[in-house]
Amino acid sequence: MTGPAARFRKLWDEIASVGRDAGSGGYLRYALTPPELRLREWFREQADRRGMPVHSDGNGNLFAWWGDPATGPNSHDPNSHDPAGTGAVLTGSHFDSVPQGGAYDGPLGIVSAFLAVDELRNAGAEPVRPVVVAAFVEEEGARFGVPCLGSRLLTGDIDADRAAGLRDAAGVSFADALGGRPAGPDPALLGRFAAFVELHVEQGLALVDAGVPVAVGSAIWPHGRWRFTLRGAGNHAGTTRMADRRDPMLTYAFTVLAANKEARLRGAHATVGRVVVEPNATNAIPSLVTGWLDARAAEPDTLHGLVEAVHAKAAERARRDGVELTVTQESATPLVAFDGGLADRLAGLLAAPMLPTGAGHDAGVLAAHLPTAMLFVRNPTGVSHSPAESATDDDCAAGVAALARVLEELACH
Repeated sequence: MTGPAARFRKLWDEIASVGRDAGSGGYLRYALTPPELRLREWFREQADRRGMPVHSDGNGNLFAWWGDPATGPNSHDPNSHDPAGTGAVLTGSHFDSVPQGGAYDGPLGIVSAFLAVDELRNAGAEPVRPVVVAAFVEEEGARFGVPCLGSRLLTGDIDADRAAGLRDAAGVSFADALGGRPAGPDPALLGRFAAFVELHVEQGLALVDAGVPVAVGSAIWPHGRWRFTLRGAGNHAGTTRMADRRDPMLTYAFTVLAANKEARLRGAHATVGRVVVEPNATNAIPSLVTGWLDARAAEPDTLHGLVEAVHAKAAERARRDGVELTVTQESATPLVAFDGGLADRLAGLLAAPMLPTGAGHDAGVLAAHLPTAMLFVRNPTGVSHSPAESATDDDCAAGVAALARVLEELACH
């Protein structure tokens, strides 16, 4: 078989086993660990096969160029609604995963970008403006705690010294994993890009409901991560009277339930999916519980109200439990409305619907700096950040064709 779906499957199979947990089928591709480093090597190999020079920005992000990298301006007006006029067209995504994540979240955008370049070349297209395939580092934030770390460093949305000092669960700093202090913002490189189009597997069921394989993103909900640190008093489980306890686990449990209730009341999303307990012993009252709240909403005011309500309820419960509470915001992403002119243009070009998402992406960070759009590929399960995440080869091939059409429109005319 030599059709589009078969070509997708052939390239996809080159990376499908990298970082997969044989037991669960999920992926453990944390940023700058051996599985993700192997995929970064694969990225360079793919670029080399296609004669695409690879550039690293010193922050862990990789860029493979098709077309003359010397062309294009040194700066670009982020308010422009005609990104095809000047500069390079950026596409791509990320390789890293959440713990036990799905196969398609991130890598689909990179595999599809290389295949889209192949389609254009096979059709005899020549880029008037460079096409650049990107692999951004630490998009999920699963290792160092800050999502979209690579794109935030490139754009200056996070301080390089702060990023350098971020540490994983084993105490390894981002700078150590990277091999040196991150370079930080690169206005000259960023200014070379006229537009960014990120292809991503859909992380819900909207396309299943619509009965179509591809959609254009319209917006990303505002979202963020808050660390709730609850400090009590460790003690013996069998000898400490219930009335004498200062148990942070009680405060933590109340906080999780409060987050669920407040999110439902507001039509928002609240998740506490990570918790660390000390000393983590069955027969000991915890001395310290740390939980992370992931909160998202369609509107900034709704998100603010949700987090404030959860904080207030947690503080009141902590007071009653004799527990010390500290709340630290670890990351925040504002409401992202993708470039209207670009999104409308792509939706018309592809005859595709438009849909918003509650999931964060590098596109959401870059959207504040240049015209940005997203393409979503149908996920028949609607499940993401899980081994159940899925996409058919036919739908992935449709995504490649859509991306190729977009790149041809933006870079080849």
